[in-house]
Amino acid sequence: MSNEIEIGRGKRGRRAFSFDDVAVVPSRRTRDPRDVSTGWQIDAYHFDLPIVAAPMDSVMSPATAVALGNLGGLGVLDLEGLWTRYDDPAPLLAEIRALPAAEATRRMQEIYAEPIKSELITQRLKEIRAAGVTVAGALSPQRIQEHYQTVLDAGVDLFVIRGTTVSAEHVSTSAEPLNLKRFIYELDVPVVVGGAASYTAALHLMRTGAAGVLVGFGGGAAHTTRVGLGIHAPMATAVSDVAAARRDYLDESGGRYVHVIADGGVGHSGDIVRAIACGADAVMLGAALARASEAPGEGWHWGPEAHHAQLPRGERVEVGTAGTLEEILFGPGHTADGTTNLVGALRRAMATTGYSDLKEFQRVEVVVSPYQPR
Repeated sequence: MSNEIEIGRGKRGRRAFSFDDVAVVPSRRTRDPRDVSTGWQIDAYHFDLPIVAAPMDSVMSPATAVALGNLGGLGVLDLEGLWTRYDDPAPLLAEIRALPAAEATRRMQEIYAEPIKSELITQRLKEIRAAGVTVAGALSPQRIQEHYQTVLDAGVDLFVIRGTTVSAEHVSTSAEPLNLKRFIYELDVPVVVGGAASYTAALHLMRTGAAGVLVGFGGGAAHTTRVGLGIHAPMATAVSDVAAARRDYLDESGGRYVHVIADGGVGHSGDIVRAIACGADAVMLGAALARASEAPGEGWHWGPEAHHAQLPRGERVEVGTAGTLEEILFGPGHTADGTTNLVGALRRAMATTGYSDLKEFQRVEVVVSPYQPR
């Protein structure tokens, strides 16, 4: 059955759905939320929460990465951010928060023009390791060749290759592209790579040996990719497609399981529920964690796309502060807008639909029910 629709006589398009377009359906069984497990494991690393912090300066510092790790999640530090460019980024963070909207992009481009320093990569990762939590750092594909050895020497546990889109086959006539399969094969640590937004792209990334695939393409709160490039991947469809690629690769590889991590469009607790229902093993959160009082952005949020030197595809946005990191994750919540007690909401949804762990919950019934704002 095809779900393509006719756009005009010369073009047809596939119908795709965002998280707002779908909802989960209760079953015949319910459970006590206290009996529900939200734990997951990637490679040798177990986490109590299916929550990975996005490598963005407004979300993660070494201190917040440690705090999230102690609460059961995984913090990923942006190794191309302010923390690896400046000895003390606090004044720069304060300046970015205070910038007038009309000047924000240009000034951020100037701030992020400072070169990345290898010694600061080492220092920041060692700060996280000293706290005894899982150490994860992220680089874009363009920076891998230059800095990956420094990252490995510093003792990273999980390596994240994150870009707006990352393919297993990058074509260039001006530079030798990164051979992702060879690169991952030669590393001694598990690699999470993305974003990918289609079945075919994800399947090729899985074949490189990646331990996890990030699903998404410019769909976060601070992205303007759809406006700037005309590219967008509705997340419910994207996650479902990549989950299908995971299933088929499991058969193709003889049992190798690649984790699917939804990255984008996951701003509220209901989005986490729907992401896992569509097949994700975990979610990568940006704006949702930027609302924590400990977040470096202090109520402001931006990603690396916002200060791209040639073509910015993001912006600094105000998300406000909803509570402490612990309140964001575990409550108590004092509003009904899905910004606090994210884990409690996930537990409640799993219990209400009768599922006891995340792998089971991926089988929950889902309906197309477009959200109608009140």
